[in-house]
Order: sequence, then structure tokens, then C-alpha cells
Amino acid sequence: MTREAPIAVLGTFDSKGEEHQFLRTRIQERGCRATTINVGTKRRPSHDIDIDLYREISQEKSGLSRDQVIQEVISRGRTLIRRLYENNEISGIISAGGGTGTYISTSIMHDLPLGVPKVMVSTVASRDMSKTVGVKDITMMHSVSDILGINTITGRILDNAAGAVCGMVKNRWEIISTKKRVALSFFGFITRAAENVKKQLENMGYEVVPFHANGTGGMAMMELAAEGYFNGILDLATHELADAYMAGYCGGIGEKRYEPVPGRPIPRLIVPGGMDCIVLEFTRDNIPPQFGDRKIFFYDFRSAIRVSAHESRLLAGQLSEKLNMDPENVRVLIPLKGLSEADQENGPLHDPATAQVFVNALKDGLAPGIPVKTEDLHINEALFAERAASMMDEMIKKSGVV
Repeated sequence: MTREAPIAVLGTFDSKGEEHQFLRTRIQERGCRATTINVGTKRRPSHDIDIDLYREISQEKSGLSRDQVIQEVISRGRTLIRRLYENNEISGIISAGGGTGTYISTSIMHDLPLGVPKVMVSTVASRDMSKTVGVKDITMMHSVSDILGINTITGRILDNAAGAVCGMVKNRWEIISTKKRVALSFFGFITRAAENVKKQLENMGYEVVPFHANGTGGMAMMELAAEGYFNGILDLATHELADAYMAGYCGGIGEKRYEPVPGRPIPRLIVPGGMDCIVLEFTRDNIPPQFGDRKIFFYDFRSAIRVSAHESRLLAGQLSEKLNMDPENVRVLIPLKGLSEADQENGPLHDPATAQVFVNALKDGLAPGIPVKTEDLHINEALFAERAASMMDEMIKKSGVV
């Protein structure tokens, strides 16, 4: 049996040295090895450290301000942790800290690829961690009490964290699939469409990896695509773009969403799923006055408003501008009878005239080299899924992407 590489115990050893040494001991007592890495920026740690980035920075960057030192240690930490992983010198990473420690350590964790165990014990884990975690598989654990030495509370939490990262490192699932992979974006209003497309593609021999088109999901899909995980992308839900326009529930998509995958000519089939609506957080009991004259789909704690003709033109322009950057790898498929479960005959958002405005504007805005196909079907119909899966399959086969 191959011996696992050490687990990196990364942290601000100047202020949290006792806690990180505790993590190191608890990891070793479980039969794993550990490498300690100091990213503290205030003073030299009192404990012996395997790798001390503070020493390097204090000798070379003595004139920097605190925020500049923090950015320098993050930059060096990223380079270091990436090199250690690529040389098989670490198998996972763990840290504990407050606000600054969490910021430094998770920023460094971001440089490790998907699947490498990443555990962060944090005093601020109960806050909004969307920016901290981003699109990475970082496991956040709330420390409950503040981290100031080892006591019966912090000891229990840190011991659990050590057990978690050791368990992740020791129990690796071996990937044996040799199937080509297709990334599939979707959200709640087109779940049936996603289920149908997934089934069709799987019957063709593909592995389908779904992503929730909630802002972060779309960005995660594109990041993994850039890392080479996918042979094709079936963007079934471009709804994120609509929500980004009005700071909706699924907004926050980043500047590069829908642009070409960096460095990889991956075939992308674009379906404007969910572009009929913008999802906002209100209910039928507190409708914002500015939406009183809109068609509204009351969903749960969120509701969807029908996009207007003006918004349809604007969104079509934004989408076509992005897709025109990659005409060789993009095709568009549009279901003419509705783009979500609320956008169908007798549905609360059904508006064929406004829908046609979007279709016309998108066709007008797209480069001549981008094929656009329309189907007289609803997005959630099984036949539409067959057409979408067939197009995706054809695109992958023609592209030769492996």
C-alpha cells in the first residue's frame, strides 16, 4: 500500500501556534503525517515549523505595510502549496483561524485542484462564506467558540477537523469511468428538461455533470472546463445572465461567464433556459411596488418576474456579445413554446410576443458563423431533450475533443 503524502497544516502560527500544533499532533496520532507551514505576518512563531514563510518575507519585505505583507504571504503560499502538491509532497490541507487567518489560508487553498481535501476551521464560518469558498470544494467548520488556546470546546472541534481531513485523505474514491463528460447547467424551473437531457446523454454513453445555474454554479462549471474536465458543455440554463442584470437570486456570475473556455476549444450548446424571468426574493405578501404591473410566478420565498421586451433585447445583446467571442465552438438551440415551467400556455409568465422579441434580438446579434436552430417545443418536453442531446453529441464528435 502506497504511503500517503503528509497533510499540510497551514496557519498563522504567530497567533494560533498552539492550535495548529494540536492539529498536527491529532493528525499524526491517526497515523497520518503532517507538514507545518507558517503564514503568520506579525512575528516569528515560538514553535518549530517545517516551512516558515514569515522568515522569508521579514527578511526581504521589511518595508511593506500589513495589508501588503498579507498579500505577499498569500502569493508565496499559493506558489508553495501548488509545488508541494504537484511534487506529491502533500495529500491534503487543514487550517484554523479567525477572520485574517481564514482569509489567508482559504486564499491559498484555492490553488489546489478539485478533490484535494481542504478543511478550514473558522470563527467566521457561520457568516456568508460565498466569497471565501467561491467555486472550490473547501470544507468550512465553525469553531463555535473563539480560537485562543486549547480547551474542552476548541479541542473537540479541532480534533473533529483533524479526523475529517485524515478520513478524506485515507478514503479516496478511485475514478474508473472512461466515459466522455458533458457539463449541464440547469435550475429549478427547468428541472424536468435537465432530467430528460441527462437521461438521453447517458443513454448515448456520456457521463453528465450537472451544475446549478445560481451564479457560483456557472462559474464552477467554467473553471472545471478550463481544467480539462469536460468534452462538451450543454448550457441548458442561461438564466444566470438575467438575474445578474437585476441582482437576482442567481446573479453574481462573474465577468467571464458565457465567454470561451480559456485555452480549450470545447463545444458549447447554448439553450436560453430561464431567460423569460428574473428571480427575486419576495413573496405574494410583499411584492415590491415597481413590479406590481409585471407577470409574477410565486415560487417559495422567491418569486420570478417576467422580463420585459426592453430587458429581452438587452439580455439578448449581452448573450450574443459573449457567444460571438467563440463562433467556432458555439451553437444555439431555442425552444419556441417556452423557456421554463412558468413560461408555457396558461402559465403565469407566458408571453409569446415578448419571447419572440428575445429570439429575434438574439438572432440579429449573433455572428453569422453561429448556427441557431429553433424547435416548436417547450424546454421541458422530452422531444426537446432528445434534440438537445443529439446536437451535443454531434458537436462533440465533430470537434474531436478528448
